[in-house]
Formats: sequence, C-alpha cells, structure tokens
Amino acid sequence: MEKEYKYCQSCSMPLNKDPQGGGTNADGTKSNKYCSLCYQNGKFTRDCTVKEMQDFVKGKLKEMGIPGFLAGFMTKGIPKLERWKQ
Repeated sequence: MEKEYKYCQSCSMPLNKDPQGGGTNADGTKSNKYCSLCYQNGKFTRDCTVKEMQDFVKGKLKEMGIPGFLAGFMTKGIPKLERWKQ
C-alpha cells in the first residue's frame, strides 16, 4: 500500500489545495506525492537546489501577502521532504 501524503514532498504545498489534484507520473496517473506545480509527466518541473526551492516558495508566500518572517517559518521544513532527503 502506497503512503498517503498531505503535502507536496517537493515544495510543501497542501495537496488538497492543488488546482489539478496533484502532479502526474510518467504513465499519466496522478502522483500522490507531488503537486502539479512541481511534478509533470514523471519529472520535476524545476531543476533546483533545496535552498532555491525555499526561496521560490518564500517569494510566492510573500506575493500572497504573508509576512516575510512567517513565510520563512513556513518554508523551514522543506529540506525534510522526500525529494530533498539524501
């Protein structure tokens, strides 16, 4: 049985907030691990480091009106997500 994730394991977006309902695997099935912004057709949409992903997400949160200190706090856990584990 495959593990169910509540958050994208690349950017930490809540998967239930993904307008497309999740990314897609290479075979066209829905990914239960990654959002549609991070993962399409079995590949990551952004080739970046964990730091670059944190900065990108932090910027998006600020665009949504979330204060910088709160955006920073919300992106602190990104390095612990599946995509970034070594």
